[in-house]
Amino acid sequence: MKTLAVFSAVLSVLATAYASSDSKSTLPSTFKPPQVFKNLNLVHVISVEKNYVKENINVLIENIDKEAQDEYYLPFTGDQMSRVGGFEAKDRKDASVGHFKVEAVEFDPESDIQYYRVHLPSPLKPGDRQALGITYYVLKAYKPLPASIAQDEQQFLTYSFSAYAPSVYTTSKQKTEVKFPSSAIPDYTKLPGSGDVQEFPQKQGTKLTYGPFDEKPAGAAEPVEVRFEFTKPVSHVSELERDVEVSHWGGNVAFEERYTLYHRGANLSTLFNRVKWAQQQYYNPVSYALKEMKFPLRVGSADAYFTDVIGNVSTSKFRSNKREALLEIKPRYPLFGGWKYPFTIGWNSDAKHFLRKVSGSSYVLNVPFLEGPKQPEGVEYESVVLRVVLPEGAENVKYQTTIPTSSITEAKVEIHKTFLDTVGRTTLVIKARNLVDDFRDRELIVTYDYSLLASLRKPLIIFITMIGVFVAAWVVGGVELKFSKK
Repeated sequence: MKTLAVFSAVLSVLATAYASSDSKSTLPSTFKPPQVFKNLNLVHVISVEKNYVKENINVLIENIDKEAQDEYYLPFTGDQMSRVGGFEAKDRKDASVGHFKVEAVEFDPESDIQYYRVHLPSPLKPGDRQALGITYYVLKAYKPLPASIAQDEQQFLTYSFSAYAPSVYTTSKQKTEVKFPSSAIPDYTKLPGSGDVQEFPQKQGTKLTYGPFDEKPAGAAEPVEVRFEFTKPVSHVSELERDVEVSHWGGNVAFEERYTLYHRGANLSTLFNRVKWAQQQYYNPVSYALKEMKFPLRVGSADAYFTDVIGNVSTSKFRSNKREALLEIKPRYPLFGGWKYPFTIGWNSDAKHFLRKVSGSSYVLNVPFLEGPKQPEGVEYESVVLRVVLPEGAENVKYQTTIPTSSITEAKVEIHKTFLDTVGRTTLVIKARNLVDDFRDRELIVTYDYSLLASLRKPLIIFITMIGVFVAAWVVGGVELKFSKK
């Protein structure tokens, strides 16, 4: 009875099946967000401390309409929309509510303005207020300036944005804070101040503050640009293919990840000098080149490997004990701006760390949706394809993940054929876009049914095949091939 209760609880969590994960909808071409809300106080925090931009909008909204409202819109340009990911919204005063439902909407693919729509958990009555916390990430956000530098020079990046937070509603009061990795900010746009402040932004250490600003109308924008020192690599994964293969007979879960990695920082102004690079490693100067990556894995991981398009790469270390499992790799060559490095890593882990039988023939698999390297400068992922290869004969597959649904573009179940398969292995395929390493270790929970008959199918097929081979050999061996004498 206890097992049944646990299974029922898990199924109640899995309210979203794989077919319902597409979060984009289309609106009529005449659509304009209704002016039903007003932003009373807004704080826009932009972090450029990593090689992607993280933006937080903390806003107190008020329903100024005569009817209850539950849809809040945030605008983006078409270019921004293609690079925004990890969009989440929540109640800043009540964490128990969890994340609100969010979806990307568009009214015209050719239009330069598109929206994210936030569904409030309950309609906001006229005159009522709601404290919203909105978080999202912007990928491929920086441009190096200068675009080319020497091997040992410092790298500077630029980022353009609006000093006013994007909004389709009137904002009574707001300010924008920009956080940098260091205080080296040689250039930034200056704006006229207000009140006792003569000029914006105000600089405090590694932070610039634009505002506070007085009331601004819906759609107001004030373009600004900042230029700052970034002494770390700008790592960008254009595509990550992550395979999770579950074996009941072997009691094993095998992981493999295939990366297409780019460095989006400043290019080299001269040819790479390997001798100079080797000399520099003795005193380990600050460099914007990517020369190593660290992959923290689940405790108990084993048999780690690291290959690239040439073959096995020996410049790696794997440490696994009762407290940790860490894979450290060094690419075949240091990565500078504009360089590309495709590679593959993989490892095995005991199934008991991820798989549990809950009732009869029903199983629950709990694995990280995204792992990848853990770097001080961060890593961004433009496209992620996750394949969960379940045993042959698995059925009734459902999933739930704590990855923002707005980042998931497709989810389906298909058949994957491997060695000694008859009908092929059931495979859950999930595609996501614009993720960052802040989502490392977010969970993916998969439930499926796997009957005893299905589990015995492969060994029975192998047994019957071997018997057939022996019978065929016996029959062929008994055939008389020589000519008889009369």
